[in-house]
Amino acid sequence: MTWDEEIDATGLLCPLPVLKARKRLKAMQDGSVLRLIATDPAAVVDVPHFCNESGHSFLGTTQEGDATAYLIRKVVS
Repeated sequence: MTWDEEIDATGLLCPLPVLKARKRLKAMQDGSVLRLIATDPAAVVDVPHFCNESGHSFLGTTQEGDATAYLIRKVVS
């Protein structure tokens, strides 16, 4: 899958990966996809929860070495 923007949040701990994603998504166009790369173990729970609470679409994850990449589609606001 392709994405429109990417955040490298490797090395950052909760809640920073989600806070960075929320800030970036606000600036993105509706329907675009953000790829968030994180090593924080809590992100596995935090990112889907954030999407559920905010209404963004959680598109899934891929494992990339020690990091996990999360794909999030911005909802139409």
